[in-house]
Amino acid sequence: MDPKRPGLVDRLASSNAAMSILVVLLGFLVGTVLLLAVARDPANMYRAVIQVVSGWDLARGTWNSRYIGEWLVASVPLILCGLSMAFAARAGLFNIGAEGQYIVGLTVAQFSAFCLPRVPIFHWAAAIALGMLAAAAWGGIVGFLKAKYSVSEVVATIMMNYVALYGSRYATQFIPGTNTYKTPNFPATARLSNAWLEGLTNNSRLNTGVFLTLAAVLFFWFIMEKTRTGFALRATGFNKDAARCSGINVQRSLTLSMAISGAFAGLAGCIVALGSFGYGRVLAGLDNYGFTGIAVALVGNSAAFGTFLAGLLFGMLQSAQPLMQSRQIPKEVTYIISGLVVVFISLRPGLGLILDARAKAAARRGSLRDE
Repeated sequence: MDPKRPGLVDRLASSNAAMSILVVLLGFLVGTVLLLAVARDPANMYRAVIQVVSGWDLARGTWNSRYIGEWLVASVPLILCGLSMAFAARAGLFNIGAEGQYIVGLTVAQFSAFCLPRVPIFHWAAAIALGMLAAAAWGGIVGFLKAKYSVSEVVATIMMNYVALYGSRYATQFIPGTNTYKTPNFPATARLSNAWLEGLTNNSRLNTGVFLTLAAVLFFWFIMEKTRTGFALRATGFNKDAARCSGINVQRSLTLSMAISGAFAGLAGCIVALGSFGYGRVLAGLDNYGFTGIAVALVGNSAAFGTFLAGLLFGMLQSAQPLMQSRQIPKEVTYIISGLVVVFISLRPGLGLILDARAKAAARRGSLRDE
């Protein structure tokens, strides 16, 4: 075998996309082995997954598009919170605050649903814009503190998650007619419901938020890959000192990256608030979309379309849980698969070191033969 010719493992390790696909397959493989170990039929897990993504119930031979709609509904906030994490990561920041930014967007959208003029289209569009702006400001605070005073964004965002949660609980109860867990129903003009999408998916909760999510993915790709701003953010992420020496305003880049990250998570909160529910919620705890978004971004390699696909994957696993339970498959297997996928992704740097060592050893052997 030619030592200079890369093998299959080397080619997989050099391709982020191929490695992501490989670790997903490994996660399902381990999940299959675990089900066999506890005397469960893994075929039932795969039937549930197929039913979620296609609507087909292979056991009964029936089709229901509602499953597809609910899969997309579950995936939307995961994709957007993944984009939030990914955008900050490209600028060299670790945004654990997507959960808090999501809550800020959700809370402002709920207030806007009751306070803004009830004009069709304008009402929900303005509510979403205000929610995104509030979440962008919430994220921008952390970016400013990081840029100006070198405050750890990890510590700051973790603390601000809980400030957002308890602040939301307190503030939402000022909406007239609110009880301990919900507000009155939203006006129809504030809802993101879409009759056409509901008709396509047999009255699922699929709503206009899916189009906003697609627009967000394209916005992420365009800004990060095709603009000077994106170049400055990526340069800052690679090496802050080199970026500063090249004339890039690093403080501006850090603040802007966290603000845009916050806007993505805020959009997720707005869509969940106005699309998935007909009323506002007094949050009893964290929804955990922001934390799952970290895993989504890792699996998606912090790229726009990779994060989009990873969000669909995690949404699929979440949506398949009730179907798995109805087939005697413990829903916890989806958490195991998700966790293993993230673990395998995190091992990629170690695999890279092993492959580098192999390449150097092969080069030394080749030089000795030449001598």
